[in-house]
Amino acid sequence: MVRAPPAELKNELPRYGVHPFEARRESTGFIFNRVWAAIKREALAVVAEGVTTPEEFDAMFQVNTGAKVGVFRMMDQVGLDVVLDIENHYAAENPHLPAGIRRLLHEYVDTGRLGVKTGRGLYDDYATAASNA
Repeated sequence: MVRAPPAELKNELPRYGVHPFEARRESTGFIFNRVWAAIKREALAVVAEGVTTPEEFDAMFQVNTGAKVGVFRMMDQVGLDVVLDIENHYAAENPHLPAGIRRLLHEYVDTGRLGVKTGRGLYDDYATAASNA
C-alpha cells in the first residue's frame, strides 16, 4: 500500500531541494525514472538498429528539447554498466522489452567501455576525465 507523505513533509522538503511527488499506486522505480528509462531504451534502439549514431541522436535531442546534454552523454556519465543493470532489472519484470538494446550495452560493457569512469563509452573523448579520477 502506498501512503502519501504528511503535508508538512511535502511542504518542508522543497526548502532542501527535494521535491516529493506522490505515487498513486505501486510501480517499479520512481515515476520519472520509469519514463526516462523508456526514452533511453528507444534512443538505444535506434542506435542498435543502425538508424543513427549516439552523437547524432544527442544533437537531435539537444536541439529538440533544449537540454544541455544528450541522452548518450548522460548514460556515459552514469556508467554503461549501471545502465545495463537497470535495463536487466526492467527486463526481468517485463520480458517483452527489446533485447537488442541490452546486447548493444553488453558490447560496450564487455569491452570495458563503461563511459566517463573508464575514459571510453558511447563516446571516446573521456580520456582526460578518466585519468583525473
